[in-house]
Amino acid sequence: MTSRSKLFRLALSAFALVGLTAATDIDPANPTCPLNPNWSANPTMTLKVEKRGRMKVMLAEGRIDSGLPDRLSAALKANPDVEEIWLRSPGGDARAGNTAGRIIRSNPGILTRVPTGWTCFSACNFVFMGGLPRVIDPGGVFMVHMFTRTGDRSTIDMSVAMGTDATRELIGGIEQDSALLASEDNDFLIKMGVSRKLLTDVMYQQQAVATAEDRSTRRCLTLDEALKYGVTYAPE
Repeated sequence: MTSRSKLFRLALSAFALVGLTAATDIDPANPTCPLNPNWSANPTMTLKVEKRGRMKVMLAEGRIDSGLPDRLSAALKANPDVEEIWLRSPGGDARAGNTAGRIIRSNPGILTRVPTGWTCFSACNFVFMGGLPRVIDPGGVFMVHMFTRTGDRSTIDMSVAMGTDATRELIGGIEQDSALLASEDNDFLIKMGVSRKLLTDVMYQQQAVATAEDRSTRRCLTLDEALKYGVTYAPE
């Protein structure tokens, strides 16, 4: 790395830290992250194409649902000259996120970006990884966690009410699906050129569910970490 790149990288790190501490409050339960992440309240991810100067960009904002891959494919087909996809999302359907990332990668040359002040969380991480190249702007938040398949509380409660056999069957299904998803995530990272250590050293080190003793379940990557794991690229 050239001395110029090192200086630029240090400047970006300082800028990102100032932006996080000055413009937002820190989450005391997750001290690497903002208290109120700017990840859009859209119940399903919207895909809006806009001109920014001479460039056409797609603003992808909101929750990732099972229908996103089809919408994304259609939007990219209708707008083949899109150069960048800007992401702001609280996550959602993990497999849809992986599929959307692969769709982006199948359209060569599309850059994915987390703009300053925006947050890309959970399944959004995998949509972002489909870009080539990938950019996290100073003050952009790349937030990760441990994926869990136990989010449907009503299904769990119903199984418990039905008795031991139903609960055992549900838990077995969750464990099997979680193992399969972990394998899919690992394969996805390798294909996207991201270090699998992002899963083992960061994502899987987070608690899946907060406890009374430790409510930390999220981790926001620093610029150095994003570079280390190949999530984004060092400036030339």
